Amino acid sequence: MKKLISCVLAAAALTSSMMLAGCGGSDGKVLTMATNAQFPPYEFYEGDKIVGIDAEIAAAIAEKLGMELKIEDVEFDSVLAGVQSGKYDIGLAGITVTEDRKASMDFSQSYAKGIQAVIVREDSAIKSVDDILADGATYTAGVQLSTTGDIYATDDLGSDRVQEFQTGADAVAALMAGKLDCVIIDNEPAKSYVKANEGLKILETTYAEEEYALCTQKGYYKLADIDAAISELKADGTIDKIIAKYIPAE
Repeated sequence: MKKLISCVLAAAALTSSMMLAGCGGSDGKVLTMATNAQFPPYEFYEGDKIVGIDAEIAAAIAEKLGMELKIEDVEFDSVLAGVQSGKYDIGLAGITVTEDRKASMDFSQSYAKGIQAVIVREDSAIKSVDDILADGATYTAGVQLSTTGDIYATDDLGSDRVQEFQTGADAVAALMAGKLDCVIIDNEPAKSYVKANEGLKILETTYAEEEYALCTQKGYYKLADIDAAISELKADGTIDKIIAKYIPAE
């Protein structure tokens, strides 16, 4: 009987341990955030520290929840996959809410608006987004793998006219080398890339407008608390101050 009870207790302990392991910060003290820190000004490195809009918003949310924030830097598609599997509690990486993503993940309310912009060389024949989308056009576009820029461009242009890269920087390097005609990427990182690379510009017409939100595994038990924290951070002006710190009004 003692052996039987011991086995039952051991099995219960193992089951409990496995359930806790399914959530990155499920001990209630650590909130594990997955991001791709190649997306300024939302997430990028300052020395060996990840900073930016998403990093500061996540830290403010964690403080509201009484938790410690831990940030993991991974490839963008690994952010989504890791959140879906429960490896990470939350994902913030300039992530756009789409119907396809909502089928496999849950999302918070939106905390910022995003724009998909188009980067071209200054001597490019492309003058507007319409030139890229025109019937018979053959312009090729570079995108970051698994981003909405990737999704939109592949839908609009077909996979034969789209080249996928692990980072936006890789796509921009290919554009600079003459291997692409344009890069479709979020507007704020686009500004950083254009500033850092002479001979590039951003088209005046935007490719798409979208909403950024925090993503979690389906049914994540703290999502309601996270949403409440975001509402408070919006109401007291914290989120606006964070965004203004990294994106000054023009």
